[in-house]
Amino acid sequence: MKKTTSVSHAVDSIHEGATIMIGGFMGVGTPEHLIDELVRQNKGGLTLIANDTARPGIGTPRDAC
Repeated sequence: MKKTTSVSHAVDSIHEGATIMIGGFMGVGTPEHLIDELVRQNKGGLTLIANDTARPGIGTPRDAC
């Protein structure tokens, strides 16, 4: 059986101080909806491990981490 959940519900389960590892390169494959929801829910104290070099306005901006 395949289970799915909303991004909002998934981010609810991420606690302050968690370490999150994501993929992506130059904005391609970056989980933008996850990043946006982390910011929207004001999750803090996170350690983000990413190989995404990003582009302006796309990817993992420094100020969102």
